Amino acid sequence: MFNYKDVLETIDMVEREHLDIRTVTMGISLLPCIRATAQETARCVYDTVCAKAEKIVQVTGELSDEYGIPIVNKRVSVTPVSLICAAFPAKAGLVGKALDDAARNLGIDFLGGYSALVHKGMADYERTFIESIPGVLASTERLCSSVNVGSSKSGINMDAVRLMGDIIKQTAEATAANDGFGCAKLVVFCNAVEDNPFMAGAFHGVGESGTVINVGVSGPGVVQHAIEAIPEADLSELAEMIKRTAFKITRAGQLIAREAAKRLGAEFGIVDLSLAPTPARGDSVAQILEEMGLECVGTHGTTACLAMLNDAVKKGGVMASSRVGGLSGAFIPVSEDIGMIESAEKGVLCVDKLEAMTAVCSVGLDMIAVPGDTPADTLSAIIADEAAIGMINNKTTAVRIIPAPGKGVGDCVNFGGLLGRAPIMPVHKQSASKFVARGGLIPAPIHSNKN
Repeated sequence: MFNYKDVLETIDMVEREHLDIRTVTMGISLLPCIRATAQETARCVYDTVCAKAEKIVQVTGELSDEYGIPIVNKRVSVTPVSLICAAFPAKAGLVGKALDDAARNLGIDFLGGYSALVHKGMADYERTFIESIPGVLASTERLCSSVNVGSSKSGINMDAVRLMGDIIKQTAEATAANDGFGCAKLVVFCNAVEDNPFMAGAFHGVGESGTVINVGVSGPGVVQHAIEAIPEADLSELAEMIKRTAFKITRAGQLIAREAAKRLGAEFGIVDLSLAPTPARGDSVAQILEEMGLECVGTHGTTACLAMLNDAVKKGGVMASSRVGGLSGAFIPVSEDIGMIESAEKGVLCVDKLEAMTAVCSVGLDMIAVPGDTPADTLSAIIADEAAIGMINNKTTAVRIIPAPGKGVGDCVNFGGLLGRAPIMPVHKQSASKFVARGGLIPAPIHSNKN
């Protein structure tokens, strides 16, 4: 049973160490909204989202005031829209606009679920839907999109990977006036999860109930402060301290999640333990790793430090909640983490090192800006590499990459707010076009045969 006493010890974390509930995300099933036409479906989608999430901003505000814990984002995720629009994929943009209008009307930050799941194959309607993504993201403000192109059970759909390289380029060009901002709202997954509360990759899985509340907690500053308090500790002691800290953070998230679900008439889904940084100093995953003993994140030893951090966060969190889910670990989005930004600007942190780090942390290559003239097949090859890490290691990996139009290495894009700024990072010039053009399916690994 949770009560006010459970969060008393977190007051100092909130005031001095940037502890917050990063997001309360309401998942909504749109399956009952399917109608005979796109126009009718769009109207029903708008009405359903507005009715279900009508009070999410009000309730989260009340909870934040009552418990003294900032709730930064209020979000909604919906059933993958490709399924809702299967009968009229060429008009999926009508549903996308309806969702964006609903998000604006509700005052929520982002709405996720303009998504497709094509990890084993891609039907004609799914291809048509995916081809609509650049235009829809360019013409909407708060709508986010994701595409799942691989899984540990099915392998990697390289036809979808090849297509997504083109889609990312088109999205960047369609939002060129904003440094390719549309790409910041587009994620390519392997092993996408159905209960992720974080954007831009959130969608409401078909295995979920009608309306669910998922909460993402965050506290990089809290973890960094805990490590600072034991400067001479060995790594075993550091791991124990991180576990205890993650336990406290998760308890606060569980309390908020249960209360939000009750007041909003939804089911309590999961608490996502992920350490999600912001561009603010003192709220950085990179600075945690540097506090462990690295001169600069990205140097040798970074992957080992990140592996220990990720594991300790998970171990501490699962002791505090029986409803842990989502992604749960440490995020390394370059543009959203001041330590990552500074390391990239020094040239210490590169795409290859980030790729190695993604093997041991949550998600993958996140909010990385690359030269605008990067070929589509190079983007596809980067996606394939990241999907392979996820497939082989049976974990979620993703790519959210921004080929910034008209910009090159040495330049920077600045999106502001939580999305921060990103130095343009170099990519290899050698081509992978022949590999990408082969298409087909990279078969699932032998350990997928578990039935």
